[in-house]
Amino acid sequence: MLAQLEADFPDDLRVIYRHFPLLTTPDGEVFHDKAAEGVQAAEAAGLQGKFWEMHDLLFETQSEWSGFSEEEFVTWVFDQAETLELDVEQFEADYNSETIAAIPQEAYDFAIETGIPGTPFLLIDGRIYSGPRGYLNLSTIIELQLLAQRHFTECPPMTVDATKEYIATIATEKGDVVVELFPDVAPIAVNSFIFLAENDWFDGVTFHRVLPGFVAQAGDPTGTGAGGPGYFFSIETSSALGFDRAGLLAMANSGPTANGSQFFVTMGPATHLNGGFTIFGEVLEGMEVVESLTPRDPEQEPFADPGDLIVDVTVEER
Repeated sequence: MLAQLEADFPDDLRVIYRHFPLLTTPDGEVFHDKAAEGVQAAEAAGLQGKFWEMHDLLFETQSEWSGFSEEEFVTWVFDQAETLELDVEQFEADYNSETIAAIPQEAYDFAIETGIPGTPFLLIDGRIYSGPRGYLNLSTIIELQLLAQRHFTECPPMTVDATKEYIATIATEKGDVVVELFPDVAPIAVNSFIFLAENDWFDGVTFHRVLPGFVAQAGDPTGTGAGGPGYFFSIETSSALGFDRAGLLAMANSGPTANGSQFFVTMGPATHLNGGFTIFGEVLEGMEVVESLTPRDPEQEPFADPGDLIVDVTVEER
């Protein structure tokens, strides 16, 4: 998984690994009887440029050697050194050197003094992370960390005129969607949408959630559904406007004060959304483009291919 993360974020992720061999229990009894030997094997292989090869081999074959005695394990490790095409004589010499032999205890003492409670233990940007450790969770965290570099610190100043007409063109790789915005009904949402469009926020963003007959959702540069612009604002609703048809442009949110940058276009009536989401526009042209967007449900298929791209969003004031 770490290798995949490094491959997917080659310029943004640095993995720092530290040993924490569980040598003894708090009472001083032996905990993992071959923990020290495993550290020595990886470090000795590392002197020949194959630390991770030995490290990964040990973890992947744990069921094979877990029942060995310490002596049997060491013999097995030397055999693996040959499998990894190491200089076995040099590997054995390094493995048995005082320098390598001291590393397990030093690593254990450091971890205990630092207060690390056990393994696995993960720090992200210096903060303890105790959540799920799957690829999707960690890649989402990285995406959000990167997105934070683009965040705005507050809602943009109000510049829209409720008496004017604003026409937005959402250019996608499938074609253009032309939308009339409703500044008289939802001035804060329209103002934010225009601000983000002018700052190229939507360029290269995907429609990460497309549920035919319901909605096509976009606006999150991470493509995960968790990203936003760094600020929030409350919903704006009108009793005269409800989710009774396809083609309505509305803000997605995770609560009544959590509007951000994510928006959706309805693909059919959705009256159960009434009162909970801000409608701030309606499609004038290009509904066939919306209907042609690739279906995608990140909750059901989190590893699906990325959705269709938004190339650019422009807004014309009339």
